[in-house]
Amino acid sequence: MMRHHRLFRSAGPAIAAFLVAGGLSWYSATAAPDGSRTSFGSSGNLGNGVVRTFASVDPGGEPAAVGVRVSAAALDGLPTEPAMLMLDFPAEASATAFDHLMLNWNPHGHEPEILFGKPHFDFHFYMTDMASIMRIDPAAPEFGTQAAHFPDARYMPRDYVSPPGALASELAVPFMGTHWVDATEGMIPGVYDFTETFINGSWDGTFTFMEPMITRAWLLTEPTLQESIKQPQAYQKSAYYPTVYTVRFDDSAQEFEITLSEMVYRTGS
Repeated sequence: MMRHHRLFRSAGPAIAAFLVAGGLSWYSATAAPDGSRTSFGSSGNLGNGVVRTFASVDPGGEPAAVGVRVSAAALDGLPTEPAMLMLDFPAEASATAFDHLMLNWNPHGHEPEILFGKPHFDFHFYMTDMASIMRIDPAAPEFGTQAAHFPDARYMPRDYVSPPGALASELAVPFMGTHWVDATEGMIPGVYDFTETFINGSWDGTFTFMEPMITRAWLLTEPTLQESIKQPQAYQKSAYYPTVYTVRFDDSAQEFEITLSEMVYRTGS
């Protein structure tokens, strides 16, 4: 059994200190010869570069992927304090489970530092709207009750574990929610070498986000990664959900691409 640690920093006091960059809302689309199409959503400045969301549809117009592109220059000139971007996906993502992207830059890592102390990015692909996320406030009287209200096990991907219910209010991250980690990754303090990992999250009984966490140092190696996304037994909402997670470097565009793809329609139950 995996030992439970204090998962992730207390974001409450820090949220006001986050540099909320971005808001450069611009939309464009590119079409491929086979009729598939990629549309870009809102974008924002980060470091010396730019971050932009996107969504792709297949030749039949069905959702194929959502993701974020990070220019290579964004890895330089980063702030020395935590920064956050809140970016909308384009309209082409509306049939997917996802509403928006929260990107966090953590220059000093975050709790537990022995696991996640390296400078890294959190890419929260949220299934709830921004207003709902901002209501996850430890000052709210219902915070503790909501933090302890986990989704039914059938709605959470296999192998993902949460902190014990008695510690839920302590371990929930304000303005984000409860983070779940993959118990098969062997996150043993002093042994685990964090480069990238795939987190899931929930709040008040609802599965709310998928989150690639990636170190700056690993991105600088221009990695290529493709792996299956672990699936739950059932889904709370009818929508298209991804089955594959990809990280790659587009040398021609000089951009890193983090993608959730190979969408499959799931019926909520």
